[in-house]
Amino acid sequence: MSEYFIHESAFVDTGAKIGNGTKIWHFCHVMGTAEIGENCTLGQNVFVQSNVRIGNFCKIQNNVSLYEGVELEDYVFCGPSMVFTNIKDPRCKYPQRGAEFYVKTLVKEGASLGANSTIICGITIGKHAFIAAGAVVTKDVSDYALMVGVPAKQKGWVCECGEILSKFDEQVECKRCELKYRLSEENLLELCK
Repeated sequence: MSEYFIHESAFVDTGAKIGNGTKIWHFCHVMGTAEIGENCTLGQNVFVQSNVRIGNFCKIQNNVSLYEGVELEDYVFCGPSMVFTNIKDPRCKYPQRGAEFYVKTLVKEGASLGANSTIICGITIGKHAFIAAGAVVTKDVSDYALMVGVPAKQKGWVCECGEILSKFDEQVECKRCELKYRLSEENLLELCK
């Protein structure tokens, strides 16, 4: 049997799967068939729709809604009030309800989505990518990319630990954790520690 914490003001519908060590705080709602991994934290007022998949060790700050079609791998950070979408062209007069209308969004391991950022559905955020606060992401993001602005544009690279990497031609070492990286065809590849 799983051991997790659910605040008395939160609702977790029958059928939801919650991993060991996960904490679900004030006024959250987790719908049935949602899956939340181990050691996650859902801050106040988080909504997790049916069929959403959240990996292990994810931190989802206050006021974030994860709609059907969203998948978070392990160690993903969702900043306060950041936004996911799941339909490309929403219209009240022409409703699109049901999984067949929802467009998948994948956030890979270790990515950070800053406060008030918006992730348009149908894209993949690469592993350890860093989306700046307030950025609006409209297309796929490379692993380790630093994305800034509206619409978001790549402004550099970040280390797995979150440190912004200095300019470099072919290779760079992170000042904080000493991981080494090299560029290969416009992608950042980790070498070794």
